[in-house]
Amino acid sequence: MTFFGLGQTAELEIILDRPDGKKKLDESSKKDQSLIYYDGETVSGRVNVILKKSSSRLEHQGIKVEFIGQIEMYYDRGNHHEFTSLVKELARPGEMLQNTSYNFEFLNVEKPYETYTGSNVRLRYFLRVTIIRRIYDIVKEMDIIVHTLSSYPDMNNSIKMEVGIEDCLHIEFEYNKCKYHLKDVIVGKIYFLLVRIKIKHMEIAIIKRETTGSGPNTFNENETIAKYEIMDGAPVRGESIPIRVFLAGYDLTPTMRDVNKRFSVRYFLNLVLMDEEDRRYFKQQEITLWRKGEKHLKGMQNRNEPSHLVSGKDGPKGSEAPRTTTQSVQPSGSLDNTDSENDHNHSPMNEGDDEQIRSSIEDSTSE
Repeated sequence: MTFFGLGQTAELEIILDRPDGKKKLDESSKKDQSLIYYDGETVSGRVNVILKKSSSRLEHQGIKVEFIGQIEMYYDRGNHHEFTSLVKELARPGEMLQNTSYNFEFLNVEKPYETYTGSNVRLRYFLRVTIIRRIYDIVKEMDIIVHTLSSYPDMNNSIKMEVGIEDCLHIEFEYNKCKYHLKDVIVGKIYFLLVRIKIKHMEIAIIKRETTGSGPNTFNENETIAKYEIMDGAPVRGESIPIRVFLAGYDLTPTMRDVNKRFSVRYFLNLVLMDEEDRRYFKQQEITLWRKGEKHLKGMQNRNEPSHLVSGKDGPKGSEAPRTTTQSVQPSGSLDNTDSENDHNHSPMNEGDDEQIRSSIEDSTSE
């Protein structure tokens, strides 16, 4: 191919500038050199064009560099959605006789979403350098990592809820907050008000729910991030079980809601009780995760909070009513509609409300 002039006669190399304090995704890894960027930061560096033979020459129709942000659905790989696309021309059509370097700079680039790789969707930012040729192009891509920071106010109400099966089981669980940063600690307790069934086991799990598509084509993928056993043995009335879960050791992302109307990522605490007949009772409670900056970034205080990290009017800077709810369940154990979009808004409920949610603990025979 090279003999007929059709082979690749040059290689491309992308080197990003690393200002003081700029961190890599993994400082201990020599292979992963991905730099972490934030919304509004400049992306700059240089492109090296290296000729494979010193005596060869490279004819081209121009050289360009692109900064692209796109969402890829794994079930629709041929149709990528680009939400950010910037182009800079590095060289006009001509002939290259030696190795050449080109500097580039994308000033104050808007990066509204966080980099994400899930079960059915991927959101990525990357640089693409293209040497345009008549027969084929020479292309090089390089991914960058984007983290989205949020700043929540001191007001972060606790979650307190009483659930149970009528005349059989009543428990009260409480979590110290409803919003946690990715290095936070979940602290709570379970209090048994009434115990008339023989419970032998209780555990708590962190579940990530990835939602893609919309309408009838909506698809949910649940992943258990962590699972803890918090009780082994039968509890008695008045007993209190403490909960303490450290989030720092897990690969978590911030909560993302309706990202570019393509996908959402939500997190739940799943409390599971099992009786001696191996019947399972569980209740899911949604929590909000957010990324806290390790240091104060210049200019970040004037930027708006990304809309996909909050939920409508009751976002991070909105005031909230205390999350205290009392719910009951029929002995048959009807299902809790945990997929409801309104399930995470636990406002106080009125006794006369005909739309009151009732099925708060699910009872199903294990397989």
